[in-house]
Amino acid sequence: YLISYYIFNMSSLSFEQAAERVKSLKTKPSNEVLLQLYGLYKQATAGDNTASQPWAVQLEARAKWDAWTSFKGKSQDEAKAEYIKLVETLVASD
Repeated sequence: YLISYYIFNMSSLSFEQAAERVKSLKTKPSNEVLLQLYGLYKQATAGDNTASQPWAVQLEARAKWDAWTSFKGKSQDEAKAEYIKLVETLVASD
């Protein structure tokens, strides 16, 4: 019952609620998924990445930059919708 309640209510999550909900997952997502979440979040909140590309030796900064840049051209509303959908998937499998 509780799981179906969560799934039913998740479909009406706002972007802000999804951003908070992802912080309380019991199982930490893979680094690949975390980077996808990061990229979508940045695209949704700031739009296209205009920051200069970090050096390749700056592994974490470069990975985040690449993740954000991978969504270049996607509207902020599209990024928000994809972010919410990804969080819903993570919550359903948590």
